[in-house]
Amino acid sequence: MQEQTPRATTSLHTRRPRRISVFDGQDLKKAMLGGAAWLAEHREAINALNVFPVPDGDTGSNMSATMLAATRAIEASEETSAGVIAAKLSHGALLGARGNSGVILSQILRGVAQGLDKKQTFTARDLAAAMQAAQQLAYRAVLKPVEGTILTVVRETADAAQFSAGRGDDLVTLVQEMVMAARQSVTRTPDLLPTLKQAGVVDSGGQGFCTILEGIWRYVRGGGAEATQGIPAQVAASELLTHGAEPVGKKGRVQIEEEFGYEVVFLLRGEQLDVEGIRQSIIDMGGVSTVVAGDEKTLKVHTHTDWPGKILDYGVSMGSLLDINIENLQEQSLAYAAESEAEHARDDALTQQIATVAVVSGAGFEKVFQGLGVSSIVPGGQTMNPSTEELLAAVEAVPARQVILLPNNSNVILSARQVLDLCGKEIYIVPTETMPQGIAALIRFNYAADFETNCRAMTEAANSIHTAEITTAVRSVQVGGVRVREGDFIGLVDGNLTMAGPDIQRVIRETLQHMDIQNFEIVTLYYGEGVSAQEAEETARRIKQLYSQLEIEVVDGGQPHYAYILSAE
Repeated sequence: MQEQTPRATTSLHTRRPRRISVFDGQDLKKAMLGGAAWLAEHREAINALNVFPVPDGDTGSNMSATMLAATRAIEASEETSAGVIAAKLSHGALLGARGNSGVILSQILRGVAQGLDKKQTFTARDLAAAMQAAQQLAYRAVLKPVEGTILTVVRETADAAQFSAGRGDDLVTLVQEMVMAARQSVTRTPDLLPTLKQAGVVDSGGQGFCTILEGIWRYVRGGGAEATQGIPAQVAASELLTHGAEPVGKKGRVQIEEEFGYEVVFLLRGEQLDVEGIRQSIIDMGGVSTVVAGDEKTLKVHTHTDWPGKILDYGVSMGSLLDINIENLQEQSLAYAAESEAEHARDDALTQQIATVAVVSGAGFEKVFQGLGVSSIVPGGQTMNPSTEELLAAVEAVPARQVILLPNNSNVILSARQVLDLCGKEIYIVPTETMPQGIAALIRFNYAADFETNCRAMTEAANSIHTAEITTAVRSVQVGGVRVREGDFIGLVDGNLTMAGPDIQRVIRETLQHMDIQNFEIVTLYYGEGVSAQEAEETARRIKQLYSQLEIEVVDGGQPHYAYILSAE
């Protein structure tokens, strides 16, 4: 960094300000690492800024995971070109983008990369110009831009940067002005978006963007080693565990070394599970290629061992085991070798078929989609939005030139759209916002029909489904005339909060009334984690007593956070 004589300036801190005229690629790298680390540190506070008091606010996690993917692409780079570092950041963010906020963030970084293209170094004026490109791409990423969101914050921050550069400010002052503008813009978001004001929160995406800028500013102003260090290992690991990531290689398959024995995979449920301790214990028992991911209540365990019984016994001692799968690696290896030639011969025929890829959350829902013949499942949904890279890997892995993608979550649709420009296959995205919509679409899939006909029919089927969701409020709030107390059961119809109260059966009844359930004929009741089959059957019986015309099916969805998901048609 080239420094000049300090001068007095209005500051957000008390130390004597520096004047910095030029940044190179390494300065940009350190600044972005600082931004990513600061965001990771505050992600839970950002998650809490959710309009609805549902237990799955994940804007902070999505933006942090996206920044982690972006900075992972540069953290080991010694490149001094700002343009090259910016391009790597942009590419990493695009592939790692999770959720709507993550996709918008990836477009912001893409705009910065465009503004710094082919620049070895950059000045305050260059950064201001890059921010203008960033805000333009951010707006283009959204079909219907809404003010009072991250878009407003980015635009007003970019305008502040342009004004600062126009009056001749250096990089330190310009970034300072950007932080001040972002903070002020975030505080104004409730005035622009009534739902934020009703909920008593600011926009979470805008706060996430502001937090990144604050981390960058900590480096730019000379915050010391703590401002330039990368994301701590434990934070990086927790991001991966939050989203259920596993080491994925070509075509989404786990890459393992040449070895024999048994592959053991299972879900472990318990209380206060120690991820690191369990992983080390399995390794000590001879487990290799061991991956343990999850949280203190649910872990996914993958390992290779000569003694699968020993691993399973250990798992049982820690909690309950589900979805146990054991494969003989030697037999599997021989089978792969024997089938490889036949598989190659079938490739040409297979690539003529249409494949379907669906994002699914919950073991029960996975079984439903598998039973309907889905080609590939990407684990994810609420609180676990898959990245663009994970969606791309699934699309590329299916042996078909034409692929129909079912996001099954409103916060995954934007990530799914990024796949269109990254893959050479013909892809159609059915904009399903719930898993019941995805199921309805998949039921309409016709193997004998062509791609266009299937796309049209599946979209129509998805649009015919209405979805109600029953969950528990994580905080007290009043939204759209509905008063919610922390711990209340709440009902949502097609994503809109309609009812809240302490009695779950009453909440279900009134949510169905808001759904105009009397106008429907078929209801499927998917029950989630923590709800027994007996409780679900009793709920179905109560609904049948009120609406005798309904044909009700009860299905174990196994979804987290939501006691019930109901689809009506």
